[in-house]
Amino acid sequence: MAKWLVKTEPSECGIDDFANAPETPIPWDGVRNYQARNFLREMTEGDEVFVYHSSCKHIGIAGVVEVVRGPYPDPTQFDPESPYYDNKSSAEKPRWQATDMRYVCTLPRLIPLDELKSLTGLAELPLVKKGSRLSVMPVSEEEWQLIRGLTG
Repeated sequence: MAKWLVKTEPSECGIDDFANAPETPIPWDGVRNYQARNFLREMTEGDEVFVYHSSCKHIGIAGVVEVVRGPYPDPTQFDPESPYYDNKSSAEKPRWQATDMRYVCTLPRLIPLDELKSLTGLAELPLVKKGSRLSVMPVSEEEWQLIRGLTG
């Protein structure tokens, strides 16, 4: 079982959206970065995922979700009304992937980026590296345990 971190704007889809519908899978779609898409393609059912809130007042890791459906063609790439529409993508050769995720828990407290950056055990986590803007990234088992340990 792999571990991941996904970044999101909570106004679009945050941990509260998952918490408000804990049994309902929510599609994780709209990823339009090739490296992030490649990571998304590696996700499998049962993988655990940190939800990181960005571009908001309170930035940091807010909760955990799990993958309940592995990668499939992101339907938003085919919808001309969607902001994620891609006219170069086709049903025969989809460029973008989505996964479905479901709520696991909200962390007892938000873990801010500054705190994550201060931990030597997270130096290789793409989130804390200067210039990294990936919205989907792997988290090693050691990094996962270190972050989970911050909340008791």
